[in-house]
Amino acid sequence: MSWLQRLRIDKFLLVLILVVIIASLFPCEGGWKIFFAHLTTAAIALLFFMHGAKLSRTAVIAGMSHWRLHLVVFLSTFALFPLLGLAMNLLVPGVMTPTVYLGFLYLCALPATVQSSIAFTSAAGGNVAAAICSASASSILGVFLSPLLVGALMHTQGGDTDVLQAIGAIMLQLIVPFVVGHLMRPLIGKWVDRHRKLINITDRSSILLVVYSAFSAAIVENLWHKIDGWSLLTILMMSLLLLAVVMMVNTYAARWLGFDTADEITIVFCGSKKSLANGIPMANVLFPAATVGVLVLPLMIFHQVQLMVCALLAQRYAGKMAKQRAILDATK
Repeated sequence: MSWLQRLRIDKFLLVLILVVIIASLFPCEGGWKIFFAHLTTAAIALLFFMHGAKLSRTAVIAGMSHWRLHLVVFLSTFALFPLLGLAMNLLVPGVMTPTVYLGFLYLCALPATVQSSIAFTSAAGGNVAAAICSASASSILGVFLSPLLVGALMHTQGGDTDVLQAIGAIMLQLIVPFVVGHLMRPLIGKWVDRHRKLINITDRSSILLVVYSAFSAAIVENLWHKIDGWSLLTILMMSLLLLAVVMMVNTYAARWLGFDTADEITIVFCGSKKSLANGIPMANVLFPAATVGVLVLPLMIFHQVQLMVCALLAQRYAGKMAKQRAILDATK
């Protein structure tokens, strides 16, 4: 096992950091800026087209009957997180800057991840079918709900996000490709399923392209004069605190509502994630190019924090599930 695996560091995050460094040293300007803007728009459309093509209706329908679990995950993703985001306003400007705070508000409005939510649920011994349904539903609903939440949350902070314009952009660049991709699944679904690795490379390449364009624009606007070492440390500590609070609430809510351990695992992992794959492209659509780099910094750091914490928690849950199975086998 490599040192990256032992430290639970996401290799893709290291690539993202490298892209940020490249953008800081060699930002695209002039004609290249226009070229990358058009290329980024096409890449985002392709990304969401593939998201739609990958979505299996069978997997979603299989878990729909567990509506109480899905409701808890939905409330965690689209209610608990936004409320905690608003509560963070108490820390401005004493602990965090207004710019960093807006980044956290954006993070709190995003849907859950799909792949890592399912992967951690599976590794921990949770209800995988329900995780597939919850994570997929969150991703789909997030395309519609997140722009509305962003507009509502940032409006309360005096932001100038144009909700109608944002919805129009989301419809054109995200929802239309997503729906077209899903409608074409009967034709291309088998090819997509056979070439998952190639699709994942396409997804990640699109994200890297968006990050390079966003940070190039931010560097031109003096990003590193707005974000210093203290701000980065604040983002890290607040990400840990936010994740800890959400996981604690989800854990006790699952137990209070009478869910078994397998369902509790699903609720904890699906209700505590925020999607980097959806968040970065969506930010590129919702916000001016010069502000995207600053706003996605909390998301990038939270992404790594959630992977490290959930990897450790999945091991503990797996041990607990193994003990429960051993006790059950012994009583037979």
